[in-house]
Amino acid sequence: MKKLLATLLALTLLLSAAGAMAAEKIVIGATPSPHEEILELIKDDFEALGYELEIVTFTEYPLPNPALADGELDANYFQHLAYMESYNDTVSDEEKLVAAIGVHYEPFAIYAGRTASLDELPDGGIVVVTNDPSNETRALLLLQEAGLITLPEGTDTSSSVTVLDIVDNPKGLDIREMDANLIPSTLADVDIAVINGNFALDAGLSPARDAIFVEPADSEVGKVYTNYVVIRQEDVDSQWVKDLESVLCSQKVADFMLNNEAYQGGVIPVFTTEE
Repeated sequence: MKKLLATLLALTLLLSAAGAMAAEKIVIGATPSPHEEILELIKDDFEALGYELEIVTFTEYPLPNPALADGELDANYFQHLAYMESYNDTVSDEEKLVAAIGVHYEPFAIYAGRTASLDELPDGGIVVVTNDPSNETRALLLLQEAGLITLPEGTDTSSSVTVLDIVDNPKGLDIREMDANLIPSTLADVDIAVINGNFALDAGLSPARDAIFVEPADSEVGKVYTNYVVIRQEDVDSQWVKDLESVLCSQKVADFMLNNEAYQGGVIPVFTTEE
């Protein structure tokens, strides 16, 4: 009897230890749509691999990277490579972050405000673009692609330009810079606006349905502006990162992105699956 009790006790302790190991908590910061929604989709799958996933929601771009660098988060999922590199340029080598998992691409697009099409855009019309460095360059490149402005020769996705760098603005457009999350709410008061993919989705807009000019998804821009799960340097070889990638870069997630009616061309998977 004593031997049986000892065996049961040993098994109980073993199971308790296994349960404790399975409860490794991973905290990921994300903007609401589509990032948080995608993480919610794979939460059970990730937890089945032995993790507890906590998702922290952010609505402003400047906050998740410092929170990750400070150790408040284990990872974040909201940004493309150009944005992360712009952040890394402002911090010490020890604080620099690493793009770990490429997940999806969100096309930038021009949306109608008071003006229904680019052909109807009046001289002096008000145009709103985001004010963070990497995305402002991207927005201005899109306006140039649409034939509305000209940027300095050689400007590309690796450049850093603002409205002050525009060399030709034939319509005399009033191009205003604003925090990206605020732009959708301005549509009633401006002629057109360039809106980040995730904030467009948050506002119920989709490139496929509502945009009047869209970045081509198969362009070099699509590669540069892939959205990544970003981590600290110390976690590059961590098992939890590999496990997270296995559930994020899955057919389930790809199908969710491509078939979700709310996304409608606004969220494009960049990974391939074996299924």
